[in-house]
Amino acid sequence: MSNVSGKAYAMNVVTPMRPPRTWINTFLFMVTRSMPQTLAGLLGLKFIHFARWVMIRRADWPDFGQPRDRLRNDYMLFCSNFNGTWDQYIDAFSDALPGGLDLLWYSSTKYPHSIPITPFKNYIRANQVDTDYYYNATPGGAQRDVKSGLKVRRALLQLAEDHQKLSPDEFAQAWRKALVSLQNDFGAAGDAPVASNDTAAADRNRQPFVDAAWPSAAPPPPPAPPKPAAGKAKTGAAPASAAKGG
Repeated sequence: MSNVSGKAYAMNVVTPMRPPRTWINTFLFMVTRSMPQTLAGLLGLKFIHFARWVMIRRADWPDFGQPRDRLRNDYMLFCSNFNGTWDQYIDAFSDALPGGLDLLWYSSTKYPHSIPITPFKNYIRANQVDTDYYYNATPGGAQRDVKSGLKVRRALLQLAEDHQKLSPDEFAQAWRKALVSLQNDFGAAGDAPVASNDTAAADRNRQPFVDAAWPSAAPPPPPAPPKPAAGKAKTGAAPASAAKGG
């Protein structure tokens, strides 16, 4: 899936806004910036890398080398990166920030409010634009993995410094203390667990076509299993004398 890179998911949502109501969202954004506590629920969701709302007015669209488009609407662009599945993200957003979401999308056309959740999910799905190219510097690490890795690095640098000035007994005590404090920070890097069997099956079916189009990017085939030596019986086979009746 183009929206997924390792453990991260990229979301882009573009929603139309009627120009006479765009000023309302401009004012609401000013209030939100001056009162960040209105987004306290969002800051508590540690699996979110970032979330950004941008208003694009009709006159702001580029027209390089072509006539300017005559648009009837302004647009709201929402971009976010997060760890987990699409449903988990929307559910958490709706639970943690229902009032804030209603303010941020207040002027968007046909916005159904964040509660109940089903119409909100349908609205996001209808206006989501898939990511054609998604670069992630740390695809094997979630946000918490990266923070934990930095914490472990700082602890190891401190231990390296302590090793130069502590006695063996003192260093052993510092080592044990650091190890206990870092027990919850040794995460496993790699791809996220399969969240959708349908998506995983689609990726498997698509892979041969990707390999044919970009053969240099295709992973090498796995080595063939070794063939059993001629004349040797298979493991677990009964001796000829035991296989006879009697």
